[in-house]
Amino acid sequence: MNPMDTLIWLVNFPASHGYVFVFIAGFSTLGLFALSARGAAPGETLRRVREREGLLRSTGRPRGEIGGRVLRVAARILAFVMVGSLAIGILSLTGVPVTRAYIHDHGRPTTATMDGDWVTFTTAEGAEYTLESNFFTPAVYPDRDVYLPSGEPVVVRYLPSHPQAFVIDSEQTPR
Repeated sequence: MNPMDTLIWLVNFPASHGYVFVFIAGFSTLGLFALSARGAAPGETLRRVREREGLLRSTGRPRGEIGGRVLRVAARILAFVMVGSLAIGILSLTGVPVTRAYIHDHGRPTTATMDGDWVTFTTAEGAEYTLESNFFTPAVYPDRDVYLPSGEPVVVRYLPSHPQAFVIDSEQTPR
């Protein structure tokens, strides 16, 4: 298994669902950055008020600091992953072939059929896949705007180690 294929497969998910990821990543990033702010851990503000009022005894070590710190670090990591997904989704929506060129160049060709937005193909190993190629981020390369009639055979290129990462080859598509 090629590590680059795995990376392209992971990046292809937000690229092939660009419209959805713009909204998911846009809104979740705001919440994750807010959660990663100091004092965002549950109970931390109340603990500070109790210490200031003298209602909480000091034990020498701050209680709840480790859990709050882990929560903030995890929220920051997830926030940066979401920012990356947002950027990939925006690039994909604007027509930039974020992963399509790599899949086209390194993919294994096979024939497929289209039924609306769904593409069905069988890999060389015999596994059948039915995957979406939606309107906003179509899985077509190099000509993203080619007309693909439903029910017609098309040529699909997929990564052998990750067949979910595929493109419809517009160079070999009947016109």
